[in-house]
Amino acid sequence: MAAPKNASKPHSRAHRRPVSSGPRSALIELPAAGCTLPVPDPPKGRKWTAAEVERWRELWESPQATQWDDTARGTVAVLVTYEQAVFSDRASAWQAQEARYAAEALGLTPRALAALGWRIVDE
Repeated sequence: MAAPKNASKPHSRAHRRPVSSGPRSALIELPAAGCTLPVPDPPKGRKWTAAEVERWRELWESPQATQWDDTARGTVAVLVTYEQAVFSDRASAWQAQEARYAAEALGLTPRALAALGWRIVDE
């Protein structure tokens, strides 16, 4: 079981920018430079390849990661695993579909960014 979130920690992903009212202010602006919080360790229970660890780090340093909390770890792990299967031509159709769903849930596609009200901006 995952440890409970502690918003008092200085690097907690639980802290998010407040959303003010107004027609355009509903958009959450994500920094193009990406997330600067510490990258969590990949879940235990399997051996991660160097390519998977690199992808894990890339995802946690993405602009979208500024909006994730520690509960996203499982979804990120699933995405990394399924992407690796897709890229190595070992994936079944359902794995490819699940990879797409995970990417959407994490806000990694243009469609998901729009649906979540996020946009990536230069600072």
